[in-house]
Amino acid sequence: MSKLTIGCFASLVGSMSLDFSVKLAEAAVEKGHTVDFWVSGNATMVAKTNQKSFQDYSSLAENFKELMAKGVQVTVCEACMEARGYGKEDTVEGMNRKSMDWFLASAFAADRVLHIGGE
Repeated sequence: MSKLTIGCFASLVGSMSLDFSVKLAEAAVEKGHTVDFWVSGNATMVAKTNQKSFQDYSSLAENFKELMAKGVQVTVCEACMEARGYGKEDTVEGMNRKSMDWFLASAFAADRVLHIGGE
């Protein structure tokens, strides 16, 4: 199988771009592909601990935990997180915090790269 790197540059939680990216990553990993999932900009809020789920509101915390359990490497932009006022201690366990260099290296090593979002 091949390696897919997804760069999600969506807006805050609730974005259809972010929801789509997660579903795409899930489908790819279920077909046996290796998936690296990069999140930056406002979408980094998905990595914030202690978020509350509401009925009829897109909350992806459980989806990301399932993806990571299936081997998807989820990495969030460290600078984007710090700019929004939360640090390493506020990050969901298992999610990586790296600089954009990580994303570029992952993209370089991937068979396919998708950039999603960027409103």
